[in-house]
Order: sequence, then C-alpha cells, then structure tokens
Amino acid sequence: MKALQRTVALALMLGLFSIPAAVASTANGEDQPHMQAALEALKQARQHLQEAAHDKDGHRAAALKAVDDAIKHTEMGIKAGDKHEDHDHDHDHDKK
Repeated sequence: MKALQRTVALALMLGLFSIPAAVASTANGEDQPHMQAALEALKQARQHLQEAAHDKDGHRAAALKAVDDAIKHTEMGIKAGDKHEDHDHDHDHDKK
C-alpha cells in the first residue's frame, strides 16, 4: 500500500511540473511561463505540506518555511521581470 502511495505522490509531483506554461502570464501581459509554472507548483507543494500528518521531527515545518520563502522570491522575480525593459521571456540562460 505504501508503494502505491509513493507512486501516486511521485506522479502528482511530476504532473505539477507539466502544467501548461502557455496559459501563464504576468500582470502586464509579458509571458514568464517558467516562473509562473514554478510559482503554481510551489503553491501546490505548500498545500500538500500543510495537509501532511504530523510534523516529522520539525522537517515539515522547515519545509513549509522554505516553500514560503521560495514563493516570496518567485513572486518578487516575476515582478522584477515585469519591470525589466528587455523582457527576455525566461531565457536568461541563453545570454552569455
């Protein structure tokens, strides 16, 4: 039974990362699909952590704090991207 639960959990997490990025856009209309998909996955991860039973020796609470920090920084990154004049559409890795 636990193996089935692990498999379902893994499938759920993999599914989170396959959210169609094309539907995500920022407030001013510039697309940042990778950042938007990451933000959505983080929010869903936070919900799962909140619903998890027990504190797991403090690790669940630490994970919630880390996810909250990641959400905050991702939102700040999206806002910074909105302000950036040469919107690079999440392709910072292409610049060298």
